Amino acid sequence: MASYPNVNAANKYARDIVAGRIAACKEVRQACKRHLDDLKLSKKRGFAFKFDKDEAEKACVFVQLLPHTKGQWARERKLIELEPWQKFIFCSVFGWLKKKDGLRRFTEAYCEIPRKNGKSVIAAGVGIYMLCADGEYGAEVYCGATTEKQAWEVFRPAKLMLEKTPALTNAAGVEIMAKNISIPADGSRFEPLIGNPGDGSSPSCALVDEYHEHDSPDLYETMLTGMGAREQGLMFLITTAGFNLAGPCYDKRRQAQQMLDGVMPNDELFAIIYTIDADDDWQDPNTLIKANPNFGVSVSEEFLLKQQRDAIRYPSRTNAFLTKHLNVWVSARTAWLNMADWHACGNPELTLDQMEGKECWLGVDLASKTDIASLGLLFRDRLESGRDRWTAFTRNYLPEGAIERAGNNRAAYESWQNAGHLVVTDGEEIDFDQIREEIKDLAAIFQINEIAYDPWRATQLAHQLMKDGADIVEYRNTVQNMSPPMREMEAAITGKRFIHSDDPLFTWMASNVTAKSDAKDNIYPRKERNENKIDGIIAILMALGRAMNADAPGDPSLSDHIAEHGIRTL
Repeated sequence: MASYPNVNAANKYARDIVAGRIAACKEVRQACKRHLDDLKLSKKRGFAFKFDKDEAEKACVFVQLLPHTKGQWARERKLIELEPWQKFIFCSVFGWLKKKDGLRRFTEAYCEIPRKNGKSVIAAGVGIYMLCADGEYGAEVYCGATTEKQAWEVFRPAKLMLEKTPALTNAAGVEIMAKNISIPADGSRFEPLIGNPGDGSSPSCALVDEYHEHDSPDLYETMLTGMGAREQGLMFLITTAGFNLAGPCYDKRRQAQQMLDGVMPNDELFAIIYTIDADDDWQDPNTLIKANPNFGVSVSEEFLLKQQRDAIRYPSRTNAFLTKHLNVWVSARTAWLNMADWHACGNPELTLDQMEGKECWLGVDLASKTDIASLGLLFRDRLESGRDRWTAFTRNYLPEGAIERAGNNRAAYESWQNAGHLVVTDGEEIDFDQIREEIKDLAAIFQINEIAYDPWRATQLAHQLMKDGADIVEYRNTVQNMSPPMREMEAAITGKRFIHSDDPLFTWMASNVTAKSDAKDNIYPRKERNENKIDGIIAILMALGRAMNADAPGDPSLSDHIAEHGIRTL
């Protein structure tokens, strides 16, 4: 009778996670539950996939024949010994097959794992297995990255593993060169790949390490397109969290989360994300175990505790600790908002249509005719506690010509445009008449109490809206005007009194906001770089400032300007 110790360990790990015997975040629990649920479904005729224990065991056994390449274990000439969580990844990726043809189920794997948890061992093991043991004639395995140094973070250990395993290289006919590993008998090869590879490659496996460092999806898309000629190509993404919420990695992470949530099913994507939950206290030492699956193995408790203490003691180190060791995505290095709290306030099922007939405040930010312009709609509910609950939506506009000049943001803009989150207008400049018509349409659907605008760009539009019968209020973006709504918004987000629709463009803007306190503890919204847009947040803050003022129209803290042009001002 066949023995499956690795498969049994992987399945036990999944059961322990789901049962709560091992501390884990929501995404890990979801990945494990999906696996266990699919094992039950696979017994039904109508389910398209089956779990092949032999294939899963084969992958784990193969990788554990490879040696460690650095540190104490390499010095002691020890072979790799996969931890249960690593066995779960290998068994899932290589064990699930399609019933109809026996080919692998998963064409993509997204693994988000904090630093020092053995990512290179996993990636190198996958690469060598796909080169030598996948049965693909003329296999092409690439480890892609934005820099040569990063590409070698996977290729180097793979090369060393093979150099230290002569029995395998001889049996498989592997030749090892300085920058290339090949099997001349069938033309298979394994090599690093830097930057945009261009067309022409036909990868059977693409290993993309530290995907969060990629500003565009070019390498990913070229590799994925090139896999069209392969029967069971594998795109294997392995990364830590990062800072760029407009980048392709965060977009893929969102897809993975939506798949795990059951919102956007994807039977061919495997995903596992080791991080902390939204309501976890990152300063609690217990969170270290939850986010770091190799806690006490490849990453020591003492090391992580020191990193955590430093992050608590020195604010400048906080975000680096959150991203590198807890896999919490933070865009701005001195971010205003805690993005875990922000995500906890998101409701992807929320739509603007659900607010029809309700009263709201509208903020208009027209910072430039050649860049993003935003409308912010803010709805208020008074809770039994006497506090306000806010529901926010934004509409964002960008001229077509600006996309061509968007640089690193171009791919994100195009993605948001295709998903309906960004309105792209014709020409090189935004037509404010189009925005005027949109506001008139909104006024017919909602009870807009006031429209707040910054006179820096929008005076002409304000006069036109006033002629349309709108109640217009000039709202200058000063520290005195912006600090109160910023304080209320961050308190509402922390207290779960702020709701948004999980719009990825709005989320990106929220992540870009930085805040600097003055001597009186006032804060003002800023951005680190011009490409980090925050217009939608500015529009919501203007609307929030007016909504807060509704019950206290004489509040001097929000009334530091005089009336002009016949328009009410703050």
